[in-house]
Amino acid sequence: MISETTLTALPGKTHGTGSLKNPEVRKTIALLGAFCLFLSTIEYMIPKPMPFMRIGIANLPLMLALDIFPFPTFLVLVAIKVLGQALITGTLFSNIFLFSLTGTSLAAVTMYALRRLLGPGHISFIGVGTAGAMISNVTQLALAWVFIFRASTRYIAPPFLGMGVITGILLGLFCELFVSRSRWHAARRIR
Repeated sequence: MISETTLTALPGKTHGTGSLKNPEVRKTIALLGAFCLFLSTIEYMIPKPMPFMRIGIANLPLMLALDIFPFPTFLVLVAIKVLGQALITGTLFSNIFLFSLTGTSLAAVTMYALRRLLGPGHISFIGVGTAGAMISNVTQLALAWVFIFRASTRYIAPPFLGMGVITGILLGLFCELFVSRSRWHAARRIR
């Protein structure tokens, strides 16, 4: 059962709405961080044609956090996702970690910038998710060219980018549906 205090905006006049000193913000980061790690574990179990190719479902909590946190707090969640994912998959000291760190970081910054600069009324989660997937995939393809495949990267680029468009749209659709119906998200959204 949801109490009335759960549906109110985050208290934050003393520490700032998105400050890590705010206990509600810390709880929300812990929840979304745990959700990232859970989805990362599920994603790890799905077979992949290439070690660094992922569906991207672990980015779902990042997309949900776009309207909740200010940029520094959002970056904390991104760090939790990237480091946690590397620990879960055992790739912390590998090229795959570099792929994940670079792709996720650039995608997260791009999604956050688009959502803030254009605003929710001008860019949907579908657009944000697709842009984030494309930035992540292009970054990872560039790294694959440098570290692994060289010129052969052109053969994996079309399916890799196509998968990014599909998953970006699907994650965006899920976020649109969730945000339109969620009282939890509405209570935490930045005013």
